[in-house]
Amino acid sequence: MPTERLLPTREAEDVIELTRSIVDKEMRPQVDRCEREHTFPRELLRTLGRTGLLTLTFPEEYGGGGQSNEVYLQVVEEIATVWSAVGVGVSLHTLACYGMTHFGTQEQKDMWLPKMLSGELLGGYCLSEPQGGSDVASMTTRAVRDGDEYVLNGAKAWTTHGGVADFYLVMARTSSDGARGISAFHVDADTLGLTADRPEDKMGLMSSPTATMLFDNVRIPAERRIDDEGQGLPIAFSALDAGRLGIAAVAVGVAQGALDTAVRYAKERTAFGKKIIDHQGLGFLLADMTAAVESARATYLHAARLADAGRPYSRQASIAKLIATDNAMKVTTDAVQVLGGAGYTKDFPVERYMREAKLMQIFEGTNQIQRLVISRNLGS
Repeated sequence: MPTERLLPTREAEDVIELTRSIVDKEMRPQVDRCEREHTFPRELLRTLGRTGLLTLTFPEEYGGGGQSNEVYLQVVEEIATVWSAVGVGVSLHTLACYGMTHFGTQEQKDMWLPKMLSGELLGGYCLSEPQGGSDVASMTTRAVRDGDEYVLNGAKAWTTHGGVADFYLVMARTSSDGARGISAFHVDADTLGLTADRPEDKMGLMSSPTATMLFDNVRIPAERRIDDEGQGLPIAFSALDAGRLGIAAVAVGVAQGALDTAVRYAKERTAFGKKIIDHQGLGFLLADMTAAVESARATYLHAARLADAGRPYSRQASIAKLIATDNAMKVTTDAVQVLGGAGYTKDFPVERYMREAKLMQIFEGTNQIQRLVISRNLGS
């Protein structure tokens, strides 16, 4: 059953209907095969770009959708209900375009945004490092000025779309001044010296490649630096608030997909002379799962509406990411339990949902980091 949504405009309702149509016609028939064969659905992301669903929150003048965060995140959720790797891909591409859109010069926007926002160019986001994790201020990847160019050396770990993206938003150190010594760069994937290491052999999201990006004397024109030197972390952190909401929406989609599967199974399966959903113990479990999904959805929508109103939302974004991903882990685990032995097989998608939910608690800042962000916000 489709999720009941209260949308702000008729246009937003049309966007959701378009999303559901693409999910049913384009995604559902191929998700199992692509996940099984580790096939990256690049053409599907181009389709989302052509229909305007890939970059919904960006300005229409450059090819974006001109929609609110409230609408965009519900689109991401609808996608992740069936294929979370694509939902993550949409969120990640949004993250990769964020710096150029909000901090780029007019010349940079005119040059790159139309192809970025149309999906013709797919983005990657290079922030974390092999030894750094969430401590991004300790990064060692360097960008050294050499005339009209910068020379980049180092490595960026856990890069979604690593090796398949067309461009990367890269954070690199331009001085030794701690957190204030990091700058942001727009780097084309085919730049000499930039390579992707072997893709990670992950537990889930098999159709979405994740790799360490290696920078070996990568030369880029100085005009590809975004904003001033030393503004890399403010750019990164402002984008991460939006990115955390994207992952919250993906997590709710994963949980909703697992819940839908569990409810369908419970309505069809019988035990002791009646449908298993009519047994109180199982019915209450499904009720708790439903409450977890709907409460998580409410947290990300609240944060999205604050963002749309131009109000601070960092704390609410971390709360949404924390609640939505922890709830997704619980809901997907319970969905496997509802299906019993069948849930532990690949005949049903709930085992995949459970594996995918685990990652949601880890990336865009682990949930331990979210608690740190929330607690620091309370003390400020």
